[in-house]
Amino acid sequence: MRKILRTTERNGKQVMSRTGLTPSQLIFMQMLDEEREQTAGQVAARMGITQATTTALLQKLEALGMVQRRKGEHDRRQAWLSLTPAGQQALAIAPDGVHAKFHKQFSDLEDWEQAMLIASLERVAAMLGDHEADVAAVLDSTDVLSGE
Repeated sequence: MRKILRTTERNGKQVMSRTGLTPSQLIFMQMLDEEREQTAGQVAARMGITQATTTALLQKLEALGMVQRRKGEHDRRQAWLSLTPAGQQALAIAPDGVHAKFHKQFSDLEDWEQAMLIASLERVAAMLGDHEADVAAVLDSTDVLSGE
């Protein structure tokens, strides 16, 4: 557990120093970059985070000028999100995070190995008292340390 936390903390500091973004913010932007435009709900579902967490991330990214909203043409209540040129530039200079490396290596595992790892990690989370509904699906120790 300490190794995981140390690695994510070190990665978070590296991402922050290069881009000014937390790993969660960077992952949110990477999700947006995969599609032309998406709604906040679509990004939340893909990241496995709540709408409240998504709203907080989105507000910070908008304030930084990394993400922009556009009202839907047919349904004005719907907002479409996309990266700004500044957001695209931040992604271009961002180092490959531990999340990207983990995702690549995890995807390369056999299905049964993935299932075993997920089951084990879910058991560890339960043993640690993971009963909160708003637990982030992204390892980001900088969010915890900075009070986000």
